[in-house]
Amino acid sequence: MIKLLEKLGQNPQHSLRLFLRGLGLFIIGLFFIALGYFYHHLWQIIGIMTLILACLLAAYGYAGIFANRWLNILYRTQSTSKRSSK
Repeated sequence: MIKLLEKLGQNPQHSLRLFLRGLGLFIIGLFFIALGYFYHHLWQIIGIMTLILACLLAAYGYAGIFANRWLNILYRTQSTSKRSSK
């Protein structure tokens, strides 16, 4: 479990970039859905596909950010427990 957290959380800046790109794609997907409401329904299908991709990308980026913060908490508590046991 720790190895997976280390792999996901090794680069928080990259994870933040992925999360923000996913958020941007989410907004674009909402725009396509609104466009399909007023014009042709195929725009809505493109919007839904974009939303799915955006949610996956943002979730992966957020998982990396969360893993990095969780690892920091775990390492901080391990180091304080080692200091207090001495």
